[in-house]
Amino acid sequence: MAKSMIPKLPLYPFVLSAAQRVIEVARTPDGPVKKLEDYPVNKLANALHPGKQFLVVRKVIEHSPDMKTFVFSPDYSKGTERLAYFAAGSYLSINYADESIQFTRPYSLSSSPKKSLSNHYCITVKRVEDGIASNYMLDHWAEGTKVIASAPLGDFTYEPLRDAKHVIGIAGGSGITPFRSMAFAIADGDEDFDFTILYGSQTKKDAVFTDELLKLSETCPKIKLVNVLSNSKAKGCEQGFITADLIKKYAPEGENYSVFLCGPQAMYEFVDKEIAKLGLRPKFVRHELFGEYFHPEKNADYTGDIAGEFTLTVKMAGKECKVPCRADTSVLRALEASGIPAPNQCRSGRCGWCHAQLMSGEVYTPASVDGRRIGDLEYGYIHACCSFPLSDLTIDIPPVAK
Repeated sequence: MAKSMIPKLPLYPFVLSAAQRVIEVARTPDGPVKKLEDYPVNKLANALHPGKQFLVVRKVIEHSPDMKTFVFSPDYSKGTERLAYFAAGSYLSINYADESIQFTRPYSLSSSPKKSLSNHYCITVKRVEDGIASNYMLDHWAEGTKVIASAPLGDFTYEPLRDAKHVIGIAGGSGITPFRSMAFAIADGDEDFDFTILYGSQTKKDAVFTDELLKLSETCPKIKLVNVLSNSKAKGCEQGFITADLIKKYAPEGENYSVFLCGPQAMYEFVDKEIAKLGLRPKFVRHELFGEYFHPEKNADYTGDIAGEFTLTVKMAGKECKVPCRADTSVLRALEASGIPAPNQCRSGRCGWCHAQLMSGEVYTPASVDGRRIGDLEYGYIHACCSFPLSDLTIDIPPVAK
């Protein structure tokens, strides 16, 4: 055991510290006190973790009518001069409002972290059936569109102290976006791990970024892309679904490996069962946010009436109102549908930004997305984004910060 260093420290200076502080204060020249944000350490903190970033769309790249990449730069007119650096795998919480719509949604950054240093962010958006935000973005956003974004968020990032040296990335649909960012980070030398991407698509034409990732793999031996097609055959591609056997085929023999998943809810439900067959330690299996949870009635433990209609009483900052809510719609969506600007970021049950105190009533929260802590459960808090009404409800929520 290492010996304590405390007995070796001279104690006399500690006795004089109060008197010395008085001397140092007296030496300080008269003048205005420096603002907190002007101190170097605070400048660095604000640059890496800004409360919000004002962005403007500089370019729109159309991959298909149902998928586009939006390239952002700072909106200098609003005071954002530099974009925050991020770790590959991070996401932005995008807030947009105009005279016809208001929404907040999380989107993974699909660009290289290094490009953020030259004020360049990318998100890639895919059309979703009945998707309010994604469909509006694809149909209406253009060069010059202005949005507000959070600082880069999330924990779907590579951590060498936790993750294995070899990572199997399993992507479905637009779930390829954080893996594209990771591949760039490896090629740029900002990340150091071996990366095999199993990219599930119906057909090869549905697999976005394939050519780009294949070119990266040709110049960087740490990167490998494997397209897995469920509805067609193509040269150089696997056919079928991503199973335990397929994962083992591309995993390193006799070595630990991590599995990172990012894709739609249906993919998670299938692939999680396959991963369970591999016997991996829990720390080697990572999930990205898959977006909002739908159809809670599909779960065996759901006991409500999915056609139920209820009243939601909302308390916020001393005010109270009543709005309609339905059993098949999350509490967060019910709030937004009634024009109540409820706090939210990940919309997947993880971050806790949308937490609300349940004063009365019952909700159903799917176990797979229940990210509440013990304290939340003890004091009756819910995550509004993944809580579904089972009765009339009364909740208390904090106001959205200006």
